[in-house]
Amino acid sequence: MKQFTDIKGIIFDYGGTIDTNGKHWAEVLWTRYKELNIPVSKEDFKKAYVHGERTLALQPLVQPSHDFYDVLLIKAKIQIEYLIQQKLLSDSDETNKYPEEIAKGCYDFAKGVVNKSLFVVNKLSNKYNLTLVSNFYGNINKVLENFGLLCSFNSVIESAVVGVRKPDPAIFTLGVRELGIEAHETVVIGDSFSKDIIPAKAAGCQTIWLKGDGWGEETDDSVPDAIITDLVQLLDIL
Repeated sequence: MKQFTDIKGIIFDYGGTIDTNGKHWAEVLWTRYKELNIPVSKEDFKKAYVHGERTLALQPLVQPSHDFYDVLLIKAKIQIEYLIQQKLLSDSDETNKYPEEIAKGCYDFAKGVVNKSLFVVNKLSNKYNLTLVSNFYGNINKVLENFGLLCSFNSVIESAVVGVRKPDPAIFTLGVRELGIEAHETVVIGDSFSKDIIPAKAAGCQTIWLKGDGWGEETDDSVPDAIITDLVQLLDIL
């Protein structure tokens, strides 16, 4: 595996990277649906998931004061309401309990992963300046604070704040600017091939792809400068 000896700064993705170690959030949620025996097919869940993401992109339902549990609860409520409205799930007292049960299970999962990721991030922060670049809802600082991560990053670039979203390479250019170095001296670490690796390469950065349980996007292993399957592997190459 390539050794990155010419790097002066690191840009991290958050969702799907630090909080799930490469597992797409749709898969995290679907796993929780199965644990709870929610009687919907994966195809119907996918429809609810996409509907939820679109709703959050269009409506300011997430507030800066919301922590990650709040975000998960809002997402789960939108999904379950959609499934009921589409008559893919019955409306009952049991069904109305699903959002809290989904949010709690997914939050506990994320917290456990972040506790492990924190060790890696802090190790790297002792050697490099770190910037976080994330498509998020305007509350990423609250989420990072809640998980004990905020002090690990020199700066945070959040799509809802700067008005640029991945896969636009411009958001990575903003991250490089915050680091105060050249793009080729920067390595971007992320789980999404299309939203992290491709645009980061377009911005002139080096890339490390955290290749995990994705959600069906087309990929090419020859594009990233390195591929890992666990964040802890970063300590061997950086």
